[in-house]
Formats: sequence, structure tokens, C-alpha cells
Amino acid sequence: MTTLPETILRQAQSLPEGGVLSPKEFLHLGNRAAVDQAFSRLARAGKLLRVARGAYAAPVVGRFGPRAPAPKRVVTALAEQRGETVVPHGASAANALGLTQQVPIREVYLTSGKTRKLKLGQSEVLVKHAPSWMLALGERPAGAAIRALAWIGPAHAAESLATLRRVLPLSEWQALASARAALPGWMALAIGKEAARA
Repeated sequence: MTTLPETILRQAQSLPEGGVLSPKEFLHLGNRAAVDQAFSRLARAGKLLRVARGAYAAPVVGRFGPRAPAPKRVVTALAEQRGETVVPHGASAANALGLTQQVPIREVYLTSGKTRKLKLGQSEVLVKHAPSWMLALGERPAGAAIRALAWIGPAHAAESLATLRRVLPLSEWQALASARAALPGWMALAIGKEAARA
């Protein structure tokens, strides 16, 4: 007969990299204290990583030993588990779209859920609550453009939009332009001015 920690570990190892487990998923196998204790022991032994309160992930075992799973995968798994929208921060979006050469030092994501910090090995990832307009178009390029503009701010919006109109596929530029009603006034105005030049 398999023990509770063995069952938890087998489940954790069957998930794809970054897959997240919650003690609540195992309450049918024992009382809350026993389940919590099993998770704590596995985390202390290094067999699981406690990434956030009530969320654990298995380390990835590679040629050079165990490492934390990729932050993006853990963030995505948590978002799916909790029914949240999660997207990269505006600084990352601006870099990916070629609007800045700055590479963010810290990984930050925006979420429809609560702000929280995830601990992944030696690194910390911030998942920050954002207003719904920032998450409006999700991970598609037009959504990244909204977050990039929010990060860049009103002072440099016009020049950034000229670049965006060149780099975004036409369908994404149109999606950005049609989302104006949901955006802050300064951003809607700047997008409207750039769209009028077409």
C-alpha cells in the first residue's frame, strides 16, 4: 500500500514541468493536518518546492541536478488552477515588441487575481493584480501592446505607437484600435491619432 507522501510525490512527478499541486486535492486521503504535514516533509526533503501559500511544484531533475521549474510554466499552471488571467508585465511586453532595449531584471506578471510572490528556488517572481483593461486582449500581440504602452506612459506613447503600427500584423493593429473604449483616455487618444494617420 502506498503512503500519502508517495501518492503526493507520484502525482507531482506525473505533471508537466511547472504543474502545481494543492494540499486540498488530497483531503480524500487523510485529514488536513496529515496532508499538510506530508507536503511540509516533502518540501523540507527537497522533493517538492513550496511556490506559494497552498501551492507546490516538483523540481525538474536534469543533468546538473534538480532545479526550479520555469517561472512562466508555474505562473500559467497557477492561473489555470485558480481561473485567473495572467500575462507578462508591460516592461517585458515593451522589450518583446522592440519598444525598449531594457531587459527587466525581475520577472513580473499581471493577474486578474490577488497580488502574490512566488518562490522558485533562488528567484522570486511577482504576480501583481492589474486592472481589467490591462488584461483585455490577453497574451496576443495587441494585448502586449496595451501593457507596453501602459509601462511606457503618455510622454512617449506617440513614438511607440508609430513603431507598433509598423511591427504589429494588421489584424493586431486593428484589435488594438478597436479596444480604445476600454482603455485610459490618454492611451485611447494616442491610438486614435496614430490610426487617423493611416
